[in-house]
Amino acid sequence: MEALYNIPGIGRLSDLFRNTMMPLGILAVVILMVIPLPPIALDVFFATNIMIGLLVLMLALHTFRPLDFSSFPTILLVATVLRLALNVASTRVVLSEGQNGPGAAGRVIEAFGEFVIGGNFAVGIFVFTILIIINLIVITKGAGRVSEVSARFTLDSMPGKQMAIDADINAGVLTPEEALKKREELSKETDFYSAMDGATKFVKGDAIAAVLILAINIIGGLAIGIGQHGLPLSIAAETYILLSVGDGLAAAIPSLLLSIGTAIIVTRVSAGRDMAEQVAEEISISRAWFPVAAVLGLLGLIPGMPNLLFFTFGIAAAGIGLILARRATRQTMDLDATTLSVEDPPDERSLEINEISDNAAISVVLSFSLLDLISGQDGAPLATRIATVRKELSKEIGFVVPQVRITDDLSLTQDTYRIKIGQIILGEDTVYMGKKLALPSPDSLEKIDGINVKDPAFGMDSTWIESDQQIEAEADNHVVVDPDAIIATHLSSIIKNNAHEVLGQDDVQVLLDNLAKTSPHLVDSVIPKIISLANLTSVLKQLLQDRIPIIDLRKILEFISNIQAKGLSNEEIAESLRPALVELLIQQIVPVNDALPVVVFESEIEQLLLAAANQFDADVLMLDTNMAEGIVTEVNNALESQANLGKKGVVVTHAAVRKKLMNFLGIHIKDVIVLGVNEIPYRRQLEVIATIGSKGETAESGQ
Repeated sequence: MEALYNIPGIGRLSDLFRNTMMPLGILAVVILMVIPLPPIALDVFFATNIMIGLLVLMLALHTFRPLDFSSFPTILLVATVLRLALNVASTRVVLSEGQNGPGAAGRVIEAFGEFVIGGNFAVGIFVFTILIIINLIVITKGAGRVSEVSARFTLDSMPGKQMAIDADINAGVLTPEEALKKREELSKETDFYSAMDGATKFVKGDAIAAVLILAINIIGGLAIGIGQHGLPLSIAAETYILLSVGDGLAAAIPSLLLSIGTAIIVTRVSAGRDMAEQVAEEISISRAWFPVAAVLGLLGLIPGMPNLLFFTFGIAAAGIGLILARRATRQTMDLDATTLSVEDPPDERSLEINEISDNAAISVVLSFSLLDLISGQDGAPLATRIATVRKELSKEIGFVVPQVRITDDLSLTQDTYRIKIGQIILGEDTVYMGKKLALPSPDSLEKIDGINVKDPAFGMDSTWIESDQQIEAEADNHVVVDPDAIIATHLSSIIKNNAHEVLGQDDVQVLLDNLAKTSPHLVDSVIPKIISLANLTSVLKQLLQDRIPIIDLRKILEFISNIQAKGLSNEEIAESLRPALVELLIQQIVPVNDALPVVVFESEIEQLLLAAANQFDADVLMLDTNMAEGIVTEVNNALESQANLGKKGVVVTHAAVRKKLMNFLGIHIKDVIVLGVNEIPYRRQLEVIATIGSKGETAESGQ
């Protein structure tokens, strides 16, 4: 057959036939309504109608998911119009030729009138009525309701699904090509269910039309038979009612098949197999068949019941249960044997470059037990949260945070995740699926039962609790957080503290290209005439390491052009830039109208710090052990007291000491910020929350 198709000219004729079949079919439907047809032509169209109904039903049964039969609404419309056109044509023949006997309207109508209903038109009317009730009230009404609800929920969920796709792109879960394919599929799904919502109205209208057409045929036939042809009432009734009912049944059977196909399509759940395989797999539970067998056996014991019949079906159900139980046991044994006999593939020693090289700037690696966070029933909550984190951090620190790649690692311990910047692991902790993390507040009174841990982002004492403990925890002023929020917050903290490791020359070039749209002369005059791209990147990294946002790149370039940066090192340029940019950091810590909480040093210890900074040529202050411990303890206590109030304090010292003191404190205190006295904006009010004395004593500002 394939060779025949490849013969020159045959393939083109086949394509031509396929492309013109639908227009010719629609034209034939119009001809049915207008031009009188002989009975033989009616038989052909009735057979075609039945074939289409059966074909649609079989296609509905064998599709894996509704979208695999996306042309169904169009086919349903064409089939409905064909059937209505057949009703028009058959009505014309029945009313014009009915006086000649049951064979006047064709063999199909005669067969349905004689064989199906035994020639008894009263039986035929009742059978036809029952079919219409089944079709109209049961199948069509139910399918219409399902279509309506599916269309509404599909349309309502479309924005959320679009956002989920965007989140997956931002998180690196999807490539742009995969995302485009998903968007096309989402659009196709929306169009399909919207079309199905209207297509079910065709089926409902067709069922109503069948009743009206039957009534018209019977009334019109009796009037024509008695009035025009002078037939006795009994003969006219027998002839025309038999033909009308035969015609109605010939059309009702395909209509019922299409209605069943419609119901199957709209109730179909997407799966990787056809309906027969899906149903067979889902009913193949041996534990369900044994109770059925027991109940049937009990029914067989009741006197007066058809005992043999119920016993037979009970034995059959028990036999099916035994077969399914043995098959399940055999499959388990085969799986175990397969697992034990797995050998390394021949090319196991061969490696690809992508297996040993990962160019992702930021990665979140999940153990197998945490994969539901990116592919579970709730969608991809972790990917959505990470997308939000990227957006917020990008606005906060001043450059577009690269996409976060979410991967899995089967070697990780259960419930464990890792956060990497480049190839360096900067965070690793444990979260528990199905549980929530309760973080106490200063107003919390009770300790909740659960798994006691340290919050990975802030190091706070917290407890993993069961979901049903959430109300209890919240009633005691605990903050209850989901596992995906814990990972996302931990990621946010790591990116914020290591933004200088994330920033690269490509990111800086993107910032320069964007600035060049509004300040082209500034960019051209500074890059690379005063400072190269590499050196500018190094300067920006220095600022980010000190938590200074680089969001105002225009001010940075203007300042570099004013200080004649060619004679300075990158570190010196960054230190020179700080006074002009530090207010960007302060406004992220404290609202503009609030006082800035600061920790300061007494003059005596300030002099000791300055002497230590000048005496040793090191990046970190070299202090006496007791003095160092006292300073770290007192500064940490002061900053923690502010954190408990929901505020963030900073340490203020002499400009010459600032850099080394920050490096020193940063070893012991997480997220500490040290500012120079010269960097405090004159328009900012200060609130001294602690003064560190030379003997390790702290004077609180409010005392």
